[in-house]
Amino acid sequence: MTNPQAPGPTNRLAETLSPYLQQHAANPVDWWPWCPEALALARAQDRPILLSIGYSACHWCHVMAHESFEDPATAGLMNRLFVNIKVDREERPDLDRVYQGAHQLITGRPGGWPLTVFLTPDALCPFFAGTYFPRAPRHGLPGFSQLLLGVDQAYREQREAIRAHGVELMATLGQLAPMGSAQAPEAAVLDAAQALLAEHFDGEQGGFGGAPRFPHATNLEFLLRRWAGAAAAGRSDDQALRMATFTLAQMIRGGINDQLGGGFCRYAVDDLWMIPHFEKMLYDNGPLLALCCDAWAATGEPLFSEAAVATADWLVREMQSPAGGYYASLDADSEGHEGRFYVWDRQHVRALLTPKEYGPFAAVYGLDRPANFEGQWHLHGFRTPAAVAEHQGLPLAEVQALLATARVTLCAEREGRVRPGLDDKVLTAWNALAIKGMARAARVLGRPDYLESAQAALDFIRHTLWRDGRLLATAKDGQAHLNAYLDDYANLLDALLELLQTRWSAADLRWAVELAEVLLDQFHDPVAGGFWFTGRDHEPLIQRPKPLGDESMPSGNGIAAWALQRLGHLLGEPRYLDAAAGTLKLAAESIRRLPSAHGTLLFALDEYLDPPETLIIRAPADLLDGWQAAAQQGYQPRRLVLAIPDTATDLPGALAGMHPGTGPRAYRCRGTHCEPPVEELAQL
Repeated sequence: MTNPQAPGPTNRLAETLSPYLQQHAANPVDWWPWCPEALALARAQDRPILLSIGYSACHWCHVMAHESFEDPATAGLMNRLFVNIKVDREERPDLDRVYQGAHQLITGRPGGWPLTVFLTPDALCPFFAGTYFPRAPRHGLPGFSQLLLGVDQAYREQREAIRAHGVELMATLGQLAPMGSAQAPEAAVLDAAQALLAEHFDGEQGGFGGAPRFPHATNLEFLLRRWAGAAAAGRSDDQALRMATFTLAQMIRGGINDQLGGGFCRYAVDDLWMIPHFEKMLYDNGPLLALCCDAWAATGEPLFSEAAVATADWLVREMQSPAGGYYASLDADSEGHEGRFYVWDRQHVRALLTPKEYGPFAAVYGLDRPANFEGQWHLHGFRTPAAVAEHQGLPLAEVQALLATARVTLCAEREGRVRPGLDDKVLTAWNALAIKGMARAARVLGRPDYLESAQAALDFIRHTLWRDGRLLATAKDGQAHLNAYLDDYANLLDALLELLQTRWSAADLRWAVELAEVLLDQFHDPVAGGFWFTGRDHEPLIQRPKPLGDESMPSGNGIAAWALQRLGHLLGEPRYLDAAAGTLKLAAESIRRLPSAHGTLLFALDEYLDPPETLIIRAPADLLDGWQAAAQQGYQPRRLVLAIPDTATDLPGALAGMHPGTGPRAYRCRGTHCEPPVEELAQL
């Protein structure tokens, strides 16, 4: 957080770079960050480790901190009985991934944050796990102090049982590795994934399944790609298009989208997309920005382009640092209350707006209905502007203009409130997702300022987080640290490919190749296939997972396979294609079991089974933009377009043979087959 540190004595977390860890620097708990010294202390003193994992925008993390970690009596118990380690899950997704998996094995339930795990000091094996615990017993949960005493007693009196359980748990973790298959999945899993989504689709409110409702951008992108694929084959798939666009429209009109300032919240707690968990995460907004651009390109509906502009403007205005990198998140809370920054008193709104503005505004956003959030109003699109215009007998253009001026007034008023806390660290993987979204918006919406924003973030990564041919995972105040993970390399490679479709850069293509080579050297399993989450020279943990399914972020294996496959086709590099194919074979059984949970791997599979079209345009600078715009018209997810000036030389791989002509020339390839070049724009 950017809030000043509380006065008084601090613990070791005051010296860390993580805003989340710094939030706990004034706790009376003798916190350690995860480090060799803390682990050695636990072994030397034979004390279990209390591992607490959270993140700065996490509401229940704040609650547990206030109830327990700020309480001197509770902190005294923690300090006497345990070595206490606090971890920012955004900085250390490796630790979070391993111990969330262990939590699920121990409890039989999915985890969450705050994650509370007790580890043996020698093997770092978890023997008790949970999430939030209250200070006093309630809701069927023990009080945290009661839990501390019970865990300590169990560790002292049941040492052999804990050790035996640890051996069993470690063996089970080892068995969770995907088994792989001799063949990549068949095309039928693409149909099965769409059928599963259709089975769970909510035709009234959009989305899949019930609350809580998460955006799941990869599923919506998968459906848009299915619709486009059917159209390219001369078929109609209105079901796929409707599921994608109706769900996205419901999110855009709903309370999960900030109707005044732009940007999407992490999820909705209800079926209507009305009341969000108010934190805004960078990793959601990058993919949702790209998705809004795709939906607009596919349908021409202004709702989607307007949402893309609002999201991109919010990213630039509130989330981009002066140095160029995008910040990680905005908190759900301000002044100690969740959502306080965003909700309104009806009479206050009425006083701020003119009567002419208030009528349509109240009808669209629900101020003419009962309060929907703790006695106040959170703005949610109950009715469309068109419906309100018809009901109130006003021209639609007038209603839209009144809504726009009302939003400006309320947004300005809101700026005077205490803002939610900002986590101002810069995460490589999350920035890559945002860079991809901004590059897509620059290209699809014709906004060079969005390209400038994406370029500034990329320059920050290149100058601050790229050292000696390796990425670092996170930076704050110009200081970068921690070895990067699979997600960092894969998503940055993908972002570079998106940027190359927006503007040519030989340096970016070289960097993409460097990233691909590190992926193969550090993360790829050449025997079983797929990619480990941590690099070959990373700190050893109790498990080295290969995550396959999409979670809150797209699967690193899926993005790696997808991006390497595209780069492999572009350059004619079989090693990249083989690594992608091996990943699909490794994931085959997992995809067949639950295809809709593997959206990014399905993107890669789709293009493995039917390679995408690659268009390389060589033209003089004054003609290049026109040819590029013609080639990229509409929604064409299976077409990769690079517009390279005819003056560019020393192109790598297969690009070296794509020479410019006396005028514009375009080379069209699909997979390993390339057609003769065309020199007339109409032939595109």
